[in-house]
Amino acid sequence: MIYLDNNATTRPTPAVVEAVTGALNDHWHNPSSIHRPGQAARAQVELSRGKFAQLLGVRPRELSFTSGGTESIDLAIRGLIGAFLGSPQRSKPGPAPLLITSAIEHSAVRDLAAELERRGEATVAYVEVNLDGTVDPDSLAALLQTNRAQAPARAAIVSLQWANNETGAVQPIEAFHQICRDQGALLHCDAVQWIGKCPAHTPALLMPLTVTHRHREDHSPTAVLPCDLLTCSAHKFHGPKGVGLLWARAGVRLRPTLLGTQELGRRAGTENVPGIIGAGVAAMEAAAWIADASAISRQAALRTRFENAVLAACPASHINGPTDERRLWNTTNIAFPSLEAEAVLLGLSEAGVCASAGAACSSGSLDPSPVLLAMGVTTASAHGSIRFSLSRSTTPEEVDAAVPIIAKVVARLRRVMPVGS
Repeated sequence: MIYLDNNATTRPTPAVVEAVTGALNDHWHNPSSIHRPGQAARAQVELSRGKFAQLLGVRPRELSFTSGGTESIDLAIRGLIGAFLGSPQRSKPGPAPLLITSAIEHSAVRDLAAELERRGEATVAYVEVNLDGTVDPDSLAALLQTNRAQAPARAAIVSLQWANNETGAVQPIEAFHQICRDQGALLHCDAVQWIGKCPAHTPALLMPLTVTHRHREDHSPTAVLPCDLLTCSAHKFHGPKGVGLLWARAGVRLRPTLLGTQELGRRAGTENVPGIIGAGVAAMEAAAWIADASAISRQAALRTRFENAVLAACPASHINGPTDERRLWNTTNIAFPSLEAEAVLLGLSEAGVCASAGAACSSGSLDPSPVLLAMGVTTASAHGSIRFSLSRSTTPEEVDAAVPIIAKVVARLRRVMPVGS
């Protein structure tokens, strides 16, 4: 099979598989136990935490392991809201916190925002989205300014992704962070598709930062990450499934959603020691790969070569989202208007190509992606849009072999349902 569905999950590397297998044999003990084997397991967990700290450029004690990206997102957003609602300064009932997000977020954020608003735990506002799938910073600034003018005491939480999981569109996260700092808001960044694929920080993000937020205590002298909280998941960069991570800047208060003593009280439950050990190996391998700028450029060129060949071989097809450097090096979202993504995916799978659509099956039919619709993509194009995503190990031979297969499947479906029918 030619696997071009790496935004869904990636294949664990041999070193990761070896680390997980070794841990199942040698470090299966409970890391909370006092005996030597338990403490040996604890040491391995902390070593992996340190490896992630190196990947992100943060302090190990600011990191919490979870079961995956979705739980990390839930802990970040619910944890902030819970900390505000339970704050000693909140002596009497007031307005629910304002949660600002976008309609193009992963469903882990979109669905959580809808549930929090339904339960009255947050007021939700949505920033504007451009036609290329990027968020307008001016829209965020306007929402925060309005909030400060209308409800000065109301906490404002912003949750925006670094890179979109469907189109690869990279958001101006540094601009979002500056706006949030200026307006006294906290920014959570869903970086599940970014971390492990691209640098977590640049020289511009290493400048001194002295900020006092209205709803947090900040004792951190420097800014490394362009946000206050960040979430990621190991299986997106060749690590095992079942290991997520939440970074919270020092001084950011969170109320845990699972009560217990693990993870410094931030997240309860016996740690997934084998998975965490494997994730640490994946973090180190990702850091080494990212450090080679030529590797990213090479895979970006391979992605562009692939999509240009598909567009040439499939008349009427087009790209959803940015077509320049403002997207992940590995992602292309191609629309085949008037076709059904489900039919395309089944045809590709039978012919040996794995891809995906940014929509979920419901009652046997594939609904158009809400992300693409929020961008202004037509229903006909959204219905027939396919996401292809490479990994750092995808080869030119694989993408070249995939193109004629895609063209054949699309041509066959076009004969059944021609464009404009």
